[in-house]
Amino acid sequence: MSRLELLVDRDGPLTRAAVLADGRLTDLHIDHADRPSLLGAIILGRVERIATGLNGAFIDLGNGLGGGLSGLLPAADVRRPILDDDSPQSRSHRPGAKPAPIGALLRTGQPVLVQVKADATGSKGPSLTMDITLPGRFLVHAPLGRDIAVSKRLGTGPERAALARRIEQLATGAGWIVRAGAAQVSDDLLAAESEALHLQWRAIRDDARAGSAPRLLHPGPDAPTRALIEQGAAAPAAILVDDPTPAGGIRMGDGPLLSALRDWCDRHAPDLLPRLSAHKDAQRLFDLRDLDSAIAELLDVRVPLPLGGSLVIERTEALTVVDVNAGERGNPLDVNLDAAAEIARQLRLRNVGGIVVVDFVNMRSRGDAERVLAALSQAVESDPVQTQVYGMSKLGLVELTRARRGTPLAALLRP
Repeated sequence: MSRLELLVDRDGPLTRAAVLADGRLTDLHIDHADRPSLLGAIILGRVERIATGLNGAFIDLGNGLGGGLSGLLPAADVRRPILDDDSPQSRSHRPGAKPAPIGALLRTGQPVLVQVKADATGSKGPSLTMDITLPGRFLVHAPLGRDIAVSKRLGTGPERAALARRIEQLATGAGWIVRAGAAQVSDDLLAAESEALHLQWRAIRDDARAGSAPRLLHPGPDAPTRALIEQGAAAPAAILVDDPTPAGGIRMGDGPLLSALRDWCDRHAPDLLPRLSAHKDAQRLFDLRDLDSAIAELLDVRVPLPLGGSLVIERTEALTVVDVNAGERGNPLDVNLDAAAEIARQLRLRNVGGIVVVDFVNMRSRGDAERVLAALSQAVESDPVQTQVYGMSKLGLVELTRARRGTPLAALLRP
């Protein structure tokens, strides 16, 4: 089993959290102080205007989030009741049915509790939902829902039903999504996480009822906590934090990064506290582990494959294109199998979202093509962002989609 580490540092406006498996970079989370992400933020907004043509409403998110920023709430994401009580919210329509007209669901000036499910891109504002969720390492709390939903990654056997019953007995409150890693951890950890998430929700709900709209109630998770949440049950063996050196070069106690992460672990992941420590070497942590150069390579168009050959990754306005080159290697199947694993890794590290088209090296048989498709599907299976492989076209192109989440790495690192 790979040894996982989480390395955290601050480099100018960037807060960076890198996950390494046996010393190799596998996941990267970055926050940019000048380009903050709202992904996952919970906001008490106000309906600014009804957009009948879009069957949605533009929600004023407040001046504190970028100068009068507004986002689109589609009718399909409207839920009722809104702020009245703790009863489960009902959908504005049956799943699969056409949503009701937005004008029948919301009115101008109405306060609404929303969560950002996608950051602004280009001229489009953030995408919003009223399906509030609070993510944990093993559980996701959907406090305005009724059900316990178990990850599809656990298959369809009796283990799913047994895990659902287990969570029903352990969890505080209603509305839970059970992540696959929950099957691997103790009842004590599950109960503690459910209680922490439920208390977090109650504080948000009480704050929403106590003040006026629009205003931010709860920010989305920052880069280090996103990294821990997405690792789930695969907890890092070590968490090293390299805080910036204070003016004068003398620090009394924890730095701000370590202190914030220690507070989060104390509330949500007490089992990780013994693994958390400050980096005390004079050389910067990311320099010591050669991560700056590894991150810089993620902006390159060409990516060498471990055993020869390469990928060429180019972003267009509509989609991302990946071309697999064999180089001097003779066996197309071997090249493509290596490429499948590296493509999945690059999509995660670069935070590529939307449509992706892969041009693999031409193969000799349909059986080889099916092996490559299976390898690619397996490689993206562990991606915390929903990724779907659709198969190979008659031209030999493989199509897949990856949900847009947060800001792509290239946009975060541009000058």
